[in-house]
Amino acid sequence: MRTGDPLPPVEDVLAALATGLWRWDNRAGTVTFDAEAARLVGLPAQITTLTEAGARSRFHPVDWNEIDGIIRLAVAEGTLAEARLRIMDDQGRVIRTVRSRSKPVMLGDSPDLYELIGTLQEVAEPPPGTSSRTPVTGDWRRSREAFLLDAGRALAEADSTAEVLRVAAGLSMPGFSPDGLAVFGVAGDRLTVIGHHGHRPGAEGPFTDMDLATDYPAAEVCRTGRAVYLSAPEEYRRRYPAAWPLAAGFNRQSWAFLPLVVAGRTIGAWMAGFAYRVTFTPDERSVLTTVARMLAQALSRAGVAESERALTDGLQKSMLPTIGPEIPGMTIAARYVPTGGGLQVGGDWYDMIPLPSGRIALVIGDVQGHDVQAAGLMGQLRIALRAYASEGHRPDAVLSRASRFLYGITADAADPSDLRFATCLYIEADPVTGTLEMARAGHPDPAIRTADGTVMMRPTAGGLPLGIDPDADYPTTRLTLEPSETLLICTDGLIETGGHDLDSGWSRIRTTLETIPADDLELLADALVQAVHGPSSHHTTGPLADRREDDIALLLLRRATASRVPVTARRTAMTIAQAEPERIAVARQQLRELLHDWADEDQVDSAVLMVSEMVTNVLVHTDGDALLVAEVGRGCEGPRRLRVEVADASDDLPHKRRPGELASSGRGLVLMELLAQKWGVDPRGEGKSIWFELYEPEETGAESVGSDDGSPEDVTHSAVSRETAVSDGLP
Repeated sequence: MRTGDPLPPVEDVLAALATGLWRWDNRAGTVTFDAEAARLVGLPAQITTLTEAGARSRFHPVDWNEIDGIIRLAVAEGTLAEARLRIMDDQGRVIRTVRSRSKPVMLGDSPDLYELIGTLQEVAEPPPGTSSRTPVTGDWRRSREAFLLDAGRALAEADSTAEVLRVAAGLSMPGFSPDGLAVFGVAGDRLTVIGHHGHRPGAEGPFTDMDLATDYPAAEVCRTGRAVYLSAPEEYRRRYPAAWPLAAGFNRQSWAFLPLVVAGRTIGAWMAGFAYRVTFTPDERSVLTTVARMLAQALSRAGVAESERALTDGLQKSMLPTIGPEIPGMTIAARYVPTGGGLQVGGDWYDMIPLPSGRIALVIGDVQGHDVQAAGLMGQLRIALRAYASEGHRPDAVLSRASRFLYGITADAADPSDLRFATCLYIEADPVTGTLEMARAGHPDPAIRTADGTVMMRPTAGGLPLGIDPDADYPTTRLTLEPSETLLICTDGLIETGGHDLDSGWSRIRTTLETIPADDLELLADALVQAVHGPSSHHTTGPLADRREDDIALLLLRRATASRVPVTARRTAMTIAQAEPERIAVARQQLRELLHDWADEDQVDSAVLMVSEMVTNVLVHTDGDALLVAEVGRGCEGPRRLRVEVADASDDLPHKRRPGELASSGRGLVLMELLAQKWGVDPRGEGKSIWFELYEPEETGAESVGSDDGSPEDVTHSAVSRETAVSDGLP
């Protein structure tokens, strides 16, 4: 051919060189061969189009599996795919070996849709023992697959950047493991080091803040999104002369820099350095590329999780107050533990509010749900409660206004799922006297730990949860926190977490409250959280089928110990209103809890029977409420004493009568005379007080009044029990 003559057609040149053309359309699922390529794969020498399955049948199965991985790697890296392939005839015999070179072309934005255009050329099969190709079969392939499965599982479970880097540093790749790793991130136009492994501390200094335009492999990878493989120091020095002095001091022989790509965006680069030379075969590049993809996804998830944690931690700190210990005569501790979902803040909250009167208000509540809306409503409701309390309203008025406020901001919601309610317990505490005035809106009752460690639930009057009825009323309950006593209020997460119901949950809390000293409230608060949410809680799951988790909020309030040891070690008081005769059963339960360690069970039964009779008589024979006060104390000497008083506003004093056998009343004072060791009726300025006392026997086996020994007292006890059961049927 003379100079200036036109070039021959490309097809003629390729045919003269025994080189065929082929095109693989991944989207259509077809492979097209020109005449020469068709001849090379054992087909008639003419343009032929086959399905992927038909084309696969012309190649050795092992070679097809290998080139499939090579093609996917080339698509990911944007490089050429090269491989040797054995051509098979219809009888499964190898007829020739060809060399394939192809270039992927993306079809749209999806990495799974592409078109390959390449060449096929026959090559001589190398003599036995001199093969330049190592088939990826057998144990190596299985070990690679097992490694990728393990690596994927470990990276998927990592929930922080530090954990992802720790997992990446521990990866042991089959046949070639790097001894140095570094992960780079992109911040604007700067390259930063996120973490590294296998280098001495401080070695990352020159790379921590590098311009992306720098002639450094990691910077190039972040700019272009393509991997860089450097098999030898000479290649590194030739391609990156400016950066080579920085890398020379690490004494590495090969390097692989791979892009970390998430959703089509390069977020950084991963460097793997080797102490020996690596040729980076297609299979080795495939393993490194797969690990880089998993590492990028893991870092992206960890970054999102850490951002969410930082956001929700800030939200939590802004919504929950800082509880200070500076309360004259009282100490306080609080905890909030998010456990019920992905967000680290939900609808639970607590608050402490200084009041204009010099008292303090303690608030704890729980907005329905565990999502962003619940957290938002919680913040609004907490602010509203603080505003109403600061205006000087009483506890019942504070909750009534809060209920109307929550109803107003949720009642008009277009989506029924946006309708929310909230439970709440509001306490106004007087640090000087220990008086607590409570209003409760569908919230769990508080618990009291007495000076000697006895724990009792304190049932209080309550109303509907906030936000259900704008005109709901919330009755107030008053009690006194004695010196050295501790008050616990909490959300239902502390009770029910771990598959517990109210009964089993309170039993678990009672055990912790009774066994951990209350002198250090911070220690007690931590112990309560650990009991229901720590590792040991998995051994104390409740009766429900699943282990349910919910947020935990709790407040502990302790009144300081008096200067002198009080005679009264335990005390309980409650009001039984005319309209609430069912609270007689609560009074009986309160007395039993007060006497949980009393030596004589018969005396406990006698005390419960007398209390039931005394309270019932007030509700039947007067128009007012009954005030019950029970104390267990010990003087300087002698046994413990139980003293119970029931007061009412009536001036009519009871009189002892002698009822007949069929009489249905009139045995109250007879009962007191038989069962109590001391009793009496004390008139007051307005009303009266009926009281009795019992003294604990010094030994459990000692005789006590009313014991079951066949005496006349026991017969009377049984007869009066039947009569009292009738009168006690009011509840």
